[in-house]
Amino acid sequence: MNTSDPMRDYVRHTQGRMYQSDFFEFFSKVHPSMPFLFWIPMVAYVMGSSLMNGTTTWQITLGAIPLGFLTWQFLEYFVHKNIFHLWPGWTGHGFHHKYPDDPARLVMPLPVSIALASIIAGLLWLVGRPDLTVPFWSGIVVGYLWYDFMHWSTHYRPPSTERGKALRAHHMAHHFADPDKNFGISHMWMDALLGTSLKRSGDDEKAKS
Repeated sequence: MNTSDPMRDYVRHTQGRMYQSDFFEFFSKVHPSMPFLFWIPMVAYVMGSSLMNGTTTWQITLGAIPLGFLTWQFLEYFVHKNIFHLWPGWTGHGFHHKYPDDPARLVMPLPVSIALASIIAGLLWLVGRPDLTVPFWSGIVVGYLWYDFMHWSTHYRPPSTERGKALRAHHMAHHFADPDKNFGISHMWMDALLGTSLKRSGDDEKAKS
């Protein structure tokens, strides 16, 4: 373990303290169900009301939601690579790398996801065309939820499928082999496309235990 680099200085199988203040420490922890309890009803309401009042149509929705989902995968990669790793202390991402097994910090805190979703919604509002942008925004949120689920699942539970095993190996290589590789979490294709993909060697497998 290389302690000269904060993104490589990790402690296994323990929880860390992010803030000295008990108040901020309490709110820095997130139950993994929280993003789903908040965002699934929100997306259902937004899409249901938009379809019922004629803001958009089923035909547009069936195309725009997958496009939004794909757009999230681009955001996931570039935010992880160019924001989380550029300012690991400011974003709290360095804490996750130091304590990768902390179960209370495996999904995005609601204030962060609400702020990000609001910024995206505001930019889409400037574009106009709510028939397109409302289901597109909903697809981005669905993609984000898939990312949160996969990140929690990759860290917290053993994979039961070959795809799950591959995603887990992909993400564990990011944590324990080279934090400058494998920025995709819910997918691997962008790393392969952009040349940031790394497969773990046998020596790296000990970092799982």
